[in-house]
Amino acid sequence: MTKYVKYADLVKQTTEYARRMNRLSNRIFGEVVRPTNSKSMKVVQLYKEEPINLRKDVHAYYPRHIETGKLMMKLRYYGLYRDEHEDFKDEMKRMRALRGKVKPERKLKS
Repeated sequence: MTKYVKYADLVKQTTEYARRMNRLSNRIFGEVVRPTNSKSMKVVQLYKEEPINLRKDVHAYYPRHIETGKLMMKLRYYGLYRDEHEDFKDEMKRMRALRGKVKPERKLKS
C-alpha cells in the first residue's frame, strides 16, 4: 500500500484528527475549508474567476478591422466582393470628371 492510499483512508475517517487534517489540506490548496451551502459556493466561484478586465475575450472583443478592410478591398479589386458605398463614390468621381470639376491631386511633402 502506498502512502497516498493510507492518507486517503485516513481522511475518510470521521475522527477529529482526520477532520482537522482535511481542513488544513483544503486551506493549503486554496479550497473551501469547511463545507458550505450552494449560495456561498457561488461567491467562492466568483472570486476564483479571473477579473473581467483581464479576460482576453472581453478586452480584445472587436475583430481585426484593418486586416478585414484590406481583405475586402483586395476582393473588390478581384471582382469577388461588391462594396456599394465604394461603387457610389467611384461613380461620383466619374460624374465630376465628366462635368469637368475634378479636384486637383494633393502632393505629399517629401
